[in-house]
Amino acid sequence: MIINPQQSEIEAQFNKVSKGFKEHFNKVPDLNGMLFIIGIQELGKGIRTFSKEEKQDLMHIANCKVLSYGGYYTLDGQDAEGWPIWVPANPLPFLSLEEQELMLKMYIVQYVETELGWVL
Repeated sequence: MIINPQQSEIEAQFNKVSKGFKEHFNKVPDLNGMLFIIGIQELGKGIRTFSKEEKQDLMHIANCKVLSYGGYYTLDGQDAEGWPIWVPANPLPFLSLEEQELMLKMYIVQYVETELGWVL
C-alpha cells in the first residue's frame, strides 16, 4: 500500500485518538474495540453486560454513526427499547479492506472531535 499525505495525516490523528482512549480506559482498544465503545456511547444507557446480539447491534450503531459523517447513514429515530435506528442514505463506495479501515479511522477521528470534544 502506498501511503499518501492524506493517509499519513489520518493515521497520525488516529494515533492521537488511540492515546486518548488509553488515557480514558488505561488500554488501547483496536478499531473494533473503539467502535464498541462508540456504540455504547451512542446508545446512551451506560456500561452494563450486553448479550452477543446486543454487542453486534452496538457495533452496527457505531459503524452507522461514524459513517454518517460521510453522508452514508441517517438517524431515523429510536425503536421501542430506545436503540437508535439508522437508515442508509447513500451507497458505500467499493473499497479494499485497507481503504475501508482508513475511512473508519478518519470518521472515528471526526467522531471524537465532534461528539466527545477531544482536541487532537
